[in-house]
Amino acid sequence: MKTLLTALQEGRFVELPETNKEKALNYLANLIEAMPDLNPGTDVAGGVLAREAQFNTGIGMGWACPHMRTNHDGAMICAAGWSPTGLDYGSPDQKPVHFVVMFYVPDSQKHVYLKEISSLVKAIQRKQANQDLAALTTLAAARDWILDLVSSALESQMSDAKARMIHLEAKQAAATSVLECVAPAISALPYTVVPVSILVAPGVKPVVLSQDADAIAKLESGPEIETALARQAPFDHAGYKIIFRSVINYQSKRQLYDCLALRAITAPAPAPAALTPATDKPKV
Repeated sequence: MKTLLTALQEGRFVELPETNKEKALNYLANLIEAMPDLNPGTDVAGGVLAREAQFNTGIGMGWACPHMRTNHDGAMICAAGWSPTGLDYGSPDQKPVHFVVMFYVPDSQKHVYLKEISSLVKAIQRKQANQDLAALTTLAAARDWILDLVSSALESQMSDAKARMIHLEAKQAAATSVLECVAPAISALPYTVVPVSILVAPGVKPVVLSQDADAIAKLESGPEIETALARQAPFDHAGYKIIFRSVINYQSKRQLYDCLALRAITAPAPAPAALTPATDKPKV
């Protein structure tokens, strides 16, 4: 369960923007592919979909655990998603899938993976007997629910006090995460994080909603950003790096994008050294 907990702490738990199973799996695979420690060119999406074509990874009760195995070295990586309406996943119990937990599994980690999956299934069976996942209506509620599940599984391996501490730290980390896993190029830079919402509608310029006046002025005055937003991937715009988080579709082809705008902090130039008067008299 520790790999799933790490994914929650590092921001790799997202609302799935698609109700189509294949598109949802591609979306999560892209989060894993963006991890800087992954071997360049690793096709996580292709590996996951190929295995899915052979064996459906729905485990029932509204959960699915797709994975890709590789002979490369490295750590096991997890990304998880929540679908409010549920995915038609073809699970054995025919129930829609609301939680998808995806694993990238190097061969050296296969035993760790089997232990994690076993712990996850047991935790789901204990916690979910009388719970309706369709009742979860927000990403925050879904995140808290899965954090409770992970904590309950870890409590059997550690003291109650330590489990509560991990639970609290995970909630705080999830609330402040900037999804650095999908923006490794900026992870080494100091930056200011500005939450922004961008309303896109046909025939009008995008409208930026934010508490930051500079972000509004620059993002609205820069080049059109509809095409970049539609790709739902990180991009640079008007001096900001834009990180996509989610989108809500409205009538009349209007879309409201929830994003983070990252503005690099420029270090102030050092002040010129003060001139000190000479104290030694010239030699004669």
